[in-house]
Amino acid sequence: MFLVLALLTIGGLVTLTSQRPGVLDEISMLEATNSSLLRYPTDFTQDIVPKPIHSHNDYWRDVPLLTALSFGVASVEADVWLVDDILYVGHEMAALTPDRTLDSLYIQPLLSIIEGQNPKSQFTVNQTSINGVFDTSSGTPLQVLVDMKTDGQITLPFVLKALQPLRERGYLTTCVSNGTCTLGPIVVVGTGNTPLAGIQALSPRDVFFNAPLIELNSTFDITISPIASTDYEVAVGWSGIGNINQTQLAAIQKYVGDAHALGLRARFWDTPGWPIHARNNVWQTLMDNGADWLNADDLEAAATIF
Repeated sequence: MFLVLALLTIGGLVTLTSQRPGVLDEISMLEATNSSLLRYPTDFTQDIVPKPIHSHNDYWRDVPLLTALSFGVASVEADVWLVDDILYVGHEMAALTPDRTLDSLYIQPLLSIIEGQNPKSQFTVNQTSINGVFDTSSGTPLQVLVDMKTDGQITLPFVLKALQPLRERGYLTTCVSNGTCTLGPIVVVGTGNTPLAGIQALSPRDVFFNAPLIELNSTFDITISPIASTDYEVAVGWSGIGNINQTQLAAIQKYVGDAHALGLRARFWDTPGWPIHARNNVWQTLMDNGADWLNADDLEAAATIF
């Protein structure tokens, strides 16, 4: 226990006494000395609780990936364009730059983060599982949607190649031909122009397919599609203003139920963003009726739902 020495003058005499510091004093002392008691290897996402939020167009954020993680977002999305055998990230061709690639914005940061969450030490020599990105829930994987904007048949092999550093370290969730799946720190899902046949042909499979939520059938199971998505406006259409009608509510419940019956998680994208109260009404209604992912542009606002 730290002691604070105080000089007290009593009746003209100087008396040396000791005074126990308060808790804030002790905190300040420990922080000032940069004590090793306050540091641990896996504190990169200290106190961050993962939430079932999908960071729509994550690459638009001032700091892609890391901003999402700071809010506990457990799913991110990157649009990729294959140009001269390199996968660039951006919403459209005009938004591409030489520096912003799938590797630089997502692969390399994820390698660094997950390696940091899995330190090699005397305490981990017998550890067989791999920690994910969230320190508070190391078994929760991060979902990464790769939206292929260029021809899927041509782009898919380059996506598979780009994922090799993560694959080599065992970081990718993988399913083998007998249907056995091993959950890793990352679940990669192809969307956009991703070819279903190309995903089905993968064995072992460590890139999955974003199933069509309103057109589900027995083709899709957890070994092919961990997630099923659809355009909210097409599937439901409620603006969030006024009361949702029974037909719209039944649509949400039906599509969510269809996904859950196949073991898939449901996501509705392109939900209303304005006015704010309408957006929040839609978000809450989707969550109350079993939707598994909250598709969001405003991550800070979405995080308050949970």
